[in-house]
Amino acid sequence: MELNERADIDSSQIEQSRGSGGGGIGGLPIGGGGLAGIVVTLVIALVGGYFGINTMGGGDGQETAGTPVTQCTTGAEQLKVLECRNALYVTSIQNYWRQELPESFGEQYVPAKTNMFKNAVNTACGAADSGVGPFYCPADDKVYIDLAFYEVLAGQLGAPGQFAQPYVLAHEYGHHVQDVLGTEAEMRRRQQRDPGSANEESVKLELQADCYAGAWAHAAANTVDKDGDKIFTSLTETDIQEGIQAAGQIGDDTLQKRGGGEINPEQFTHGTSEQRQHWFRVGYESGDPKQCDTFKAGALG
Repeated sequence: MELNERADIDSSQIEQSRGSGGGGIGGLPIGGGGLAGIVVTLVIALVGGYFGINTMGGGDGQETAGTPVTQCTTGAEQLKVLECRNALYVTSIQNYWRQELPESFGEQYVPAKTNMFKNAVNTACGAADSGVGPFYCPADDKVYIDLAFYEVLAGQLGAPGQFAQPYVLAHEYGHHVQDVLGTEAEMRRRQQRDPGSANEESVKLELQADCYAGAWAHAAANTVDKDGDKIFTSLTETDIQEGIQAAGQIGDDTLQKRGGGEINPEQFTHGTSEQRQHWFRVGYESGDPKQCDTFKAGALG
């Protein structure tokens, strides 16, 4: 995977927050308690990028204002900076949905910012620390990520590929698309009507976000910046396999096994490794987000 050094890095989509650490949901920073502790944290939090924070709360619900990322411009040196590479991934993902959402669903895409925080952050969904992993907050329409998560993903969870990073962001922006379309709100109403279905509904939502990430991946090589320059100069099948591998490494069953516990389907909230990889492939192979209806009968197998 290679990014185009001539592509414009739209830093207006990115902001940074620098927290003081501690607190947050459960007060569990990345790295605490060894690998098992990390995995248990991620079971709670990755659930949650989109789901756990809203249900668990924690914090005053006041968003911390981030500062714009100003060091990203254009050029090969800029692409060596992790924040700048991720800003370009976000540009690709959002430019894809600007075109695809009206075409596929007849809805206008509403851009969302990514907040790159360190240690801890306050959001409109509550307080979070690094242990929470990446998440989307529908209350302020932002994706949140401590970029140190990529080290955990590569070093501890077995997904070292470079394409794992845009996959994570594309999954979270998939949740933003669900928010724009009203899918998330409808899911919550179903959970309230039938609390016993809460976990299954969460799995369907997460698998759809994986499918949306795959649909973006199908089109990623052709995404362009505001000047029409391609964002990726090279995107291979090997890169896509890295995204599929990342999806498999954070399946509920795989995380439960890594945490040293038994596999308990009743506690699944994101789907099994097989399900996550399957739905990413559905999106990628079809290139059609309309095929990502994980809520239809029999979609979970």
